[in-house]
Amino acid sequence: MHFTVKNLLKVSENVKEKLSKNYSLNKSPKIIAVSKTFKIEHIMPLIEYGHVDFGENKVQEAFEKWNKLKEKNKNVKLHLIGRLQSNKVKIAVKLFDYIHSLDSKKLADKIAIHQKEQNLNKKLFIQVNIGDEEQKFGIKKEEILDFYHYCKNLNLNIIGLMCIPPFNEDSNKYFKEMKILKEKLQLNELSMGMSSDYLNALENNSTYIRVGSNIFGPRS
Repeated sequence: MHFTVKNLLKVSENVKEKLSKNYSLNKSPKIIAVSKTFKIEHIMPLIEYGHVDFGENKVQEAFEKWNKLKEKNKNVKLHLIGRLQSNKVKIAVKLFDYIHSLDSKKLADKIAIHQKEQNLNKKLFIQVNIGDEEQKFGIKKEEILDFYHYCKNLNLNIIGLMCIPPFNEDSNKYFKEMKILKEKLQLNELSMGMSSDYLNALENNSTYIRVGSNIFGPRS
């Protein structure tokens, strides 16, 4: 068994154990294997094992890696978890099934235009700047309601919220805030939790966890 599959099974086991200890938690979340910077030979064992959810940060890298791979593996779901530049929207809308990083009205407008042109309706997460950090992208907490209605008026399929908490801080308090925001908007999905804190995210009902190094190993 390839090491990436063993690692995925370990993450799955940790998730099951966490859920079994707290029956108030959601059903099992989707585990997004974050394959950014990793080559096809690391990814193929997971696809062959039957894993379907993969995450990439950069549109161009993802296109080169996944365009043909997705044609051959129709059940694979590709998630864009990195920032989406407006000049890459056309490719992103065609390639990705989920976009986790909707972070501006300009981007919402572009997605709406390209989806209409291609007759597509992708699943979108609004990225929240939950720590109110100047260097990070995302919608401010106090502007979420207005932005959500803006997106709905464009007929965008907003399924949930996404965040990246401040580095080197306790992510739990930010995950709690996200859970409250999600409930306010009556959305079903939360994309939060990475290799270092996905178990904390589960405690706050995350439904999509984005796990990279715990599956693929450290990035060079």
